[in-house]
Amino acid sequence: MKERFNYLFNSTKGLILVAIAMIGIETAVWGMLSGPMAEMGVREVVIKLVGMDIVQAEREGRIIILYHSIAMAVIAIETYMVTGLLKMKEFFKLSVRVLITVGYILTMVFGMGFAYFGRNWAFHGLYITGLSLIFFAGVLLCIALWPWNPEYYITDKDYARTKKGVDLERVAFFTTAVTTVISALFGAVPGSFYGNGFETFLAENIIRLPHKTTMEYSVIGHLHIMLALIAIMITLIIGRWLNFKGIWHKIAMPLMILGCIVLNLGVWGVVTPLEPIAHMIIYVGATPSMLAALFLLIWSWNNLIKEGTAHLAKPTFLQKLGALVYDPLKFGPTWQMLFMNFTTSGIGIFMAIRLDEIFRMWPAREERIELTGHWHALSAIIATIILMYYGDMLGLKGKVRQIYGWSIIFLSDLALGAVTVFEMKRLFISEAEQQPLVNTLMYMIDFGLGFLLVLLAIVMVWRLTDLFKPKGRWTEEATHELAEEVAK
Repeated sequence: MKERFNYLFNSTKGLILVAIAMIGIETAVWGMLSGPMAEMGVREVVIKLVGMDIVQAEREGRIIILYHSIAMAVIAIETYMVTGLLKMKEFFKLSVRVLITVGYILTMVFGMGFAYFGRNWAFHGLYITGLSLIFFAGVLLCIALWPWNPEYYITDKDYARTKKGVDLERVAFFTTAVTTVISALFGAVPGSFYGNGFETFLAENIIRLPHKTTMEYSVIGHLHIMLALIAIMITLIIGRWLNFKGIWHKIAMPLMILGCIVLNLGVWGVVTPLEPIAHMIIYVGATPSMLAALFLLIWSWNNLIKEGTAHLAKPTFLQKLGALVYDPLKFGPTWQMLFMNFTTSGIGIFMAIRLDEIFRMWPAREERIELTGHWHALSAIIATIILMYYGDMLGLKGKVRQIYGWSIIFLSDLALGAVTVFEMKRLFISEAEQQPLVNTLMYMIDFGLGFLLVLLAIVMVWRLTDLFKPKGRWTEEATHELAEEVAK
């Protein structure tokens, strides 16, 4: 038991496994409360079966805690990846991991206990304690990532660096971590005003209010920037994992740093007198960050083609294409980033530019659907990228690797493509004629997301049964990770 506990809470793969399992359980159970499940009568069965205390007037508060519970686990997973990929002092690595692990588990367990199983305010206190520990872990991570420590300087000219040798990729990680910690305060400050005139609300419910308070702007800014920073961090993690380097790396890293800073300044400006031009600053900041991700995609695809056709003198187009898509776990993350531009980023920018001319002419419900679909789709794409990297970490090979990788790509893209059409349906179909299309799209969404959860469940059951084996795969992973740390 001691060896298994050490594997689960002292190794990168074990920590990620626990967090994914927690997210998977929460998504599966609370997904049963969604609209489509309610229509089928499943919602009421689940509520009675597990003894949930559901009051309709408290819906907004429940949803906020549900989102935070899942988001904290995702941030924990990214933190484990960062602490595993980048050099840092062992004290900081251990401290960050302990704090964020205890933090997200407290947040998830007691937050959901408070929100869905009666109002035990001691649970709410422990939920806040969990969030505070995660915040402190973020501060320590910023200290650990300090890129101007000569110990972390690099000499390899293939990577983006300054003349002195400062690693610009590390600067990008540091910038993202610092701005994440600061942007977390955008939600914490309004939260601290509960009982003093501030009430819980969902951002999509106040979009058409002509006047919003500073607190409401703060929450809306917090929602957008935290999701954007999670996306930026996973992009940097994937680049590090794939060993992103060369001329594209040297161009991408300064752009990522610049984009991250300007994007944050724009969001922070929402609660200042700069509010009228804040969106323009956000667009300016988003562009360099998206370009950096595009350069990672160009380098990655070029690299995959070169490696896959190295044995051929003059590869044909089909041979190059075959080499590109041969490994779904290496091809998938950057493909999902490209797919994201068609389902979230591009749609979001189009909506912002044509807001008054098109979207404000729609019924409020349609605009609300677009907004919630936009946020959920981006979250889901980030989750699929994490699952692909985790699959590679597990060392999946052969047919299992192919089935796992392509299932994630196909199922998620089917569901999220359908979500995008559902969001934008009012552009090309009237409300009177939409029902057959809506029914088809709902089946596609339910099929894609449902089987994606089934795939995740299969992986989790496999990992659980492996833990019961005295000499299972987990022992090899623990030994391998220990050997890697000694080598560092």
